[in-house]
Amino acid sequence: MENYKLSGVDVDAGYQSIDIIKKHVASTHRDGVFAGIGGFAGLFSLAKFKHMQEPVLASGTDGVGTKLKIAFAMDKHDTIGIDCVAYSVNDIICTGAEPLYFLDYIACGKVFPEKVGQIVQGIALGCQMAGCALIGGETAEMPGFYPDDEYDLAGTAVGIIDKKDIIDGAKTVKGDVLIGIASSGLHSNGYSLVRKLLTPSKENVGNYINEFGKTMGEELLEPTKIYVKTILKLMESAEIKGISNITGGGFLENVPRMLPEGFAAKVKMGSWDVLPVFKYLGSIGKVDSVEMHNIFNMGIGMVVAVSAQDCDKAMQTLSNLGEKAYVIGEVIESTGEAFVYA
Repeated sequence: MENYKLSGVDVDAGYQSIDIIKKHVASTHRDGVFAGIGGFAGLFSLAKFKHMQEPVLASGTDGVGTKLKIAFAMDKHDTIGIDCVAYSVNDIICTGAEPLYFLDYIACGKVFPEKVGQIVQGIALGCQMAGCALIGGETAEMPGFYPDDEYDLAGTAVGIIDKKDIIDGAKTVKGDVLIGIASSGLHSNGYSLVRKLLTPSKENVGNYINEFGKTMGEELLEPTKIYVKTILKLMESAEIKGISNITGGGFLENVPRMLPEGFAAKVKMGSWDVLPVFKYLGSIGKVDSVEMHNIFNMGIGMVVAVSAQDCDKAMQTLSNLGEKAYVIGEVIESTGEAFVYA
């Protein structure tokens, strides 16, 4: 006699996963959350934001990518959720919007409740770092589509901002200063090249690499830094004219996204501390410096544009917040390239 479990889907394991993750979800609750998980939709009240003249919702969605392969090799799943949250909320904060809530999607070949619990533990921690609530999600068991011991992970964040306060680069002028805020490492970009160069596997992720000061796996699984609270605090002390999240495409693709037409970013190479992992990858792969900067964040995870008059104030605020920050360039007028290495 056939049943769903014999086809590869264990409904009971799914129920058990929900029981395990409830405490992690509850740890992210903030004003506006209606109820816990279990309903058909996550509900969030906007009553707190009635003071806004024209409230605008901002949304971002992303996945973790092939960094998941490192989690599989290490059989460590309690931090990869931070990466999942980071990319959506770091995109949202580039508009100045405050992230409100997050929803996750886990697709796997087989539901292992404890593993799902570890993944959601990381997602919840990422939400706490961003100040947003985890109000829902989906765990899809897809036997025959994914191997039993693998999964994919993605999520969506929604934030809010008053229309008059949106940061879109429109106020940018020639001479504005570009400030780079340090990254925590690779974040979640360039892992296809990383895996080609280092060939991480269950057998070697535990190898200690002197240049990293830690094992290969520890370096490659270092969570993506979440900049939300830093940017929100910075907005209180200085006028931020543009923000760029340094994701896939490195500097060349991402920095120009925060500039209006007719302007370019002039970035000075060597104006910040390049992290050891990037030096190591560039060396063993014989990847030239410009190519490295066009793939990886190279130690800068977020770039903000401020006026020259606000630069010292912004740098002091970032220092007070415990951030490593560097003046890495300036905004120039341009009729051609939108990005220039100096």
